[in-house]
Amino acid sequence: MTYTPRSDFLHVMQSRGFLADCTDMQALDEALLTPGQSGYIGFDATARSLHVGSLIQIMMLRWFQQTGHRPITLMGGGTTKVGDPSFRADERPLLDAAAIDDNIEGIRQVFAAYIDYDAGAQMLNNAEWLDDLNYLDFLRDIGRHFSINRMLSFESVKSRLDREQSLSFLEFNYMILQAYDFMELHRRYGCILQMGGSDQWGNIVNGIDLTRRVIEGEVYGLTSPLLTTSDGKKMGKSQSGAVWLNAEMLSPYEFWQFWRNTTDADVGRFLKLYTELPVDECDRMGALQGSEINEAKVRLATEVTTLLHGADAAAAAAQTARDVFEKGGVGDDLPTLTLSATDVGDGISIVQLIVKSGLAGSGKEAKRLIAEGGARLNDAPLTDAGTMIDADALTSPIKLSAGKKRHALVQLT
Repeated sequence: MTYTPRSDFLHVMQSRGFLADCTDMQALDEALLTPGQSGYIGFDATARSLHVGSLIQIMMLRWFQQTGHRPITLMGGGTTKVGDPSFRADERPLLDAAAIDDNIEGIRQVFAAYIDYDAGAQMLNNAEWLDDLNYLDFLRDIGRHFSINRMLSFESVKSRLDREQSLSFLEFNYMILQAYDFMELHRRYGCILQMGGSDQWGNIVNGIDLTRRVIEGEVYGLTSPLLTTSDGKKMGKSQSGAVWLNAEMLSPYEFWQFWRNTTDADVGRFLKLYTELPVDECDRMGALQGSEINEAKVRLATEVTTLLHGADAAAAAAQTARDVFEKGGVGDDLPTLTLSATDVGDGISIVQLIVKSGLAGSGKEAKRLIAEGGARLNDAPLTDAGTMIDADALTSPIKLSAGKKRHALVQLT
């Protein structure tokens, strides 16, 4: 029998599809009936922006605040120096402190769009307590609570070892450090809940056990499903690479277009996870067929883009899409590749332009796109991969297209 939560937060998590597992659903539900509880999710600063794959966790923190609690976004200034091995095939590249701090500053911009830090939410950095640990004391006081046998049984580690892929001692320490984070957040800030993707289940359980053993704290864990699209692809990737959340790494139009390209079968589910529209409305739109489902995709794209980039950027992206698709125009907000006369020289190949504009990941991919009839120049089919574009052709912007939905402008400075 499915448990029916009484707390607003768990009701939202369950009804909107965020909930995969919970360590003690009834006890957590009871605790969350008291407003002002603290819960956290950790984010390592491996890049200057998070991507769409992290958006489900960001929305969980947003709902946590909107249902009366205090979200903590924990930046991994310390743990990024080690690297989370969960379900990876190899070790993460190690970053220095300056690069990590720069990445944290970039990520901070994203969180500010979703979470109100003037209303009780906190952004913390685990370097605050990890950087100054005494290794021998840490081994004696914390390491003794961890069983190697148990750690080896966690799926995130086991899958790596089963593939006979190396797992360094540095990475093996990661799960101990993450467990220590939860204990420190409970001790310092009264945090009772850690959330994360289902790949973090083992790390979360470690933190709960450590907190109970060392300081006898009652804490809980909750995970969201690892999302894939209906065709089995991992969330966060598009044909042209990662779907970044920072505007300087991916334009609001490209972000809007990513959501507009959602497959029919995913519309209802994505509306519930990534927007704040009522569940009934999400289900209604997700059940639409034919041309009506396209209107639901536009609504999805506009709602999600509004949350991240603001209503003006979302409206501009939607208008550009109308200009390009309905009116056959160029659109003011399309991704733009700007070249100098030096870049063009005596001429630049159309294949290079397709790659440089992000419509293809390589020259080979661009040539295949042309050969299969999927590339267009100013809406006219491109048939010759040897086509050269000179500076005179760029006196006004040209539009490149890959398929029906991906476009870019190319212009001279």
